[in-house]
Amino acid sequence: MRRRIRAAVLASVLGLSACEDREPQATWTQASGSVALSRDDAFLYVVDADNGILAVLDTARREKVGEVKVGLLPERVAVGPDDTLYVSNRGSRSVSVIRRGDWNEAARIAVGVEPVGLAVAPAGDTLYVVNSTALDTSRHGTLMAVDTRSLAVRWELPVGDEPRGIALVDGGRRALVTRFRQGDIVSVDVSSVDRPRVVREGTDLYARANLPSGTTASPSGLEPLPQSPLVNPRFHPRSMTTLSVTPDGERALATVMWAREDPLSPDGEPTPPSGGSLYGGGGPCNTGGVVAPGLVTFDTDTGSPRVDDLDQCRPPPDLPPDFAPSTIISPEPTHPIQGPVAAVVDPTGLWVFVVNRETDNVAIIPTGRRSGSDLFPSMGSTVRQLVRVGSGPTGIAMTRDGRRAFVHNAFDHSVTTLVNDGSGSTANVRADGPAVSIAGDTLAPHEVAGRKLFFSALDSRMASTTVGASCASCHPDGREDGHVWGFPDGPRQTPSLAGRAMTQTSPFHWSGEFSTMRDFLDATVRHRMGGTVLDGVMVAQLSDFMDVLPAPDNPHKREGLTEAQARGAAAFQKAACDSCHEGALFTNNAQADVGTFVTTGPLQDNAAVRKQGLNTPSLLGLARTAPYLHDGSAVSLKDRLLQGRESNRHGMTARLSDADVDDLVEYLLSL
Repeated sequence: MRRRIRAAVLASVLGLSACEDREPQATWTQASGSVALSRDDAFLYVVDADNGILAVLDTARREKVGEVKVGLLPERVAVGPDDTLYVSNRGSRSVSVIRRGDWNEAARIAVGVEPVGLAVAPAGDTLYVVNSTALDTSRHGTLMAVDTRSLAVRWELPVGDEPRGIALVDGGRRALVTRFRQGDIVSVDVSSVDRPRVVREGTDLYARANLPSGTTASPSGLEPLPQSPLVNPRFHPRSMTTLSVTPDGERALATVMWAREDPLSPDGEPTPPSGGSLYGGGGPCNTGGVVAPGLVTFDTDTGSPRVDDLDQCRPPPDLPPDFAPSTIISPEPTHPIQGPVAAVVDPTGLWVFVVNRETDNVAIIPTGRRSGSDLFPSMGSTVRQLVRVGSGPTGIAMTRDGRRAFVHNAFDHSVTTLVNDGSGSTANVRADGPAVSIAGDTLAPHEVAGRKLFFSALDSRMASTTVGASCASCHPDGREDGHVWGFPDGPRQTPSLAGRAMTQTSPFHWSGEFSTMRDFLDATVRHRMGGTVLDGVMVAQLSDFMDVLPAPDNPHKREGLTEAQARGAAAFQKAACDSCHEGALFTNNAQADVGTFVTTGPLQDNAAVRKQGLNTPSLLGLARTAPYLHDGSAVSLKDRLLQGRESNRHGMTARLSDADVDDLVEYLLSL
């Protein structure tokens, strides 16, 4: 079936009739991200996180006709078969329920911490909610099932660390859930009303993307493959957000970022001898920089990934090139692609539309081929077309006939309409008319400008096209990606910026080598990202935005300390943790050697850093930032406290009993 559908490729991108007469499967995802369409395509629903609203647009008139106040930081919207709307309120631990035509919140369902992904069962009787963490622990997130009639929670199931997106497959009997930092999926059997079970906790995606030389992937794709030595480039999938199912229900496509794991500067120099940027080059398969945008195709029947060997830039020998390329390469040298956050497959199953938040564009890519006269092989690109939209796009919805698509520009609070103009032998997609405004700014002007700078891989002042990365490429949502980078001074895990009053904690960077925020941003923007200008106004704008980044919601933080947390606070002082982690921000901003330097392996802390020590980090938000330490070597806080416990190198930990350690962990998680 799949080969017949893809064999008839095609004269257009939008508006192309399917190759055979058949309805898409009920699990086809017509929309992705922050927008959705009504079942008859008459209304477009858009969630605006800044304003805390759901905006309703009449698609024929392209006018806003309704607005519903929902919870804090609404993230996703889903539509049931009866046209009931569900909105995940990431900042309110809730889901809003809205009935079509009655543009008011009909009900609010209490769910887990930072709910994001939503899916409605084909029968409409169950709403699935992906919670970033459980209500009582940050150690795992959950998948929750809600009865849509009673709005009661049927069950809740742990699904690993920091889950985000969801797609239903196999007629709605299974759910695929993305793990954001791990860059992988969890498969869950949801066929039983009250007995869900995880059938697969992960895949061999990482191994398949980094095949050792001369190795082929196992045909089953069920067993992990040996890993290649770190001397060759390896790329870690991360920031996996959304999943989009093809109309035939046979494949699911996940947006992902590929992060480089080998040393960024093999010669150990902080910047290349010839100048330029530390991040320039080194991306997989001719992508710019060290953070590459990508797509991963999963077979829905097995859950196995179909992915290129990124070092060889081609599918492994056992996989025919009939799936979307795993990296997204721009066909325009002056206009990069970065930050894929949403994707939708058109009704023919031939094209996937990928929304890129950091470069303000939509890339249109074949789902099942790598060549053709309509592509750009001379550029190494399989992108059919790159369409400009507004600032910070976060969602896309496509009409059921495939003739129109709507893109939500979150930073502009507007919607761009895409149409097929039908010109020439191959149709072209274009933005049709001016964007429709849905709301206004709630941030101050400097904060608005700072956010656009922070998320931009397109602004030449911030990054070069050869790097194609933004601040958000490593700090998604201003937080951290869980990745350890091979900097010239040693391994450096991305720290979270959110809720930590970063501008008040100079000096900056793990090595503490930048005394002011301007020095730090200048080194990052010009010498690493390849930007050209960083004046005082830009520094102020970026600083203002970082200062208003909200702290991640913390299930361990309550109005008052629990008994265990109170005992942990006493243990904090008993171990003299407060001698370095002091004050409201839990840092004295000084350098220290706590016995964690890396002195073996391909990524080592250099001599200068070992002599001076590492900058004491803030402890705020620890619950959501595992793994820990500058090299990410501590999987949990307890692991860190027990490692070298008798040495007293990292506080007076030898004074602590086992019970003290457990209580201290509870206290640290509450910060």
